[in-house]
Amino acid sequence: MSLARLMDPLTLNDQLHDPQLVLLDCRFALDDADYGLRSYRAGHIAQARFVDIGRQLSAAHRPGQTGRHPLPTPQALQDCLRQLGINDDSTVVLYDDNSNAFAARAWWILAWLGKRDGLYLLDGGLAAWQAAGLPLSQAEPTVSPGQFQARAQASLLVSAEQLLARLDDPQLTLLDARAPARFSGAQEPIDPRGGHIPGAQCAPFAENLQADGRFLPSEALRSRFAALLGTRPPAAAVAYCGSGITACHNLFALCLAGYPLLPLYAGSWSEWITDPQRPVATGA
Repeated sequence: MSLARLMDPLTLNDQLHDPQLVLLDCRFALDDADYGLRSYRAGHIAQARFVDIGRQLSAAHRPGQTGRHPLPTPQALQDCLRQLGINDDSTVVLYDDNSNAFAARAWWILAWLGKRDGLYLLDGGLAAWQAAGLPLSQAEPTVSPGQFQARAQASLLVSAEQLLARLDDPQLTLLDARAPARFSGAQEPIDPRGGHIPGAQCAPFAENLQADGRFLPSEALRSRFAALLGTRPPAAAVAYCGSGITACHNLFALCLAGYPLLPLYAGSWSEWITDPQRPVATGA
């Protein structure tokens, strides 16, 4: 069974009191570190627990040395996930209010750490929940610590050094999840330098979605990624973005399309450009 699973709002509503359910609110904003928790406290799906993408699911950013959202150690992540009440057999459902761009980061972390069953994104996120006429709550649930056991899979991560050594490999498909203007270097509102890693293909994560924010059908996603992969083997593909967050949306969509879980360059563009010796390309 695919690692990528979607749950619709009505199904989630029916399961809110399941003792195995762990519902995570993953709201986050790149330009406002307190947005997620502030929004959670203003109203969230009942039983949801807030997880901070920037402070809990990212390590400290070291300017000039790391990307903007470096991965914490597996041990630190295990501690965090246990504090959220996650067990190995928990049903974990994740959502945000931005096309599941941030929820997908939490999904990928759990998958990387070995969570293979009972892992879902709420299709359409918070907007779909509200569109279904379902209520929000301000009550914060009581959480008992879980016993999730992290088993990080090293093959799902690619370092800058490993990627640099592979840039001339004709089998490599490098998928950049950022918008075209950032990919080309025409606009760069976040990082100090625009452009992309040479040989990369622009694969904006937003194109995984329908107009209502729900994911495209798996057949449509399969067609999308088959065109990007061409004749190159899927197993040789690597995903990246600005800081290792929205690339996870593409990795989820690839799984939804029937591909295996592919590697992530977690440091992504914001790490790549910390070394001026690494090559950079601009234009489409």
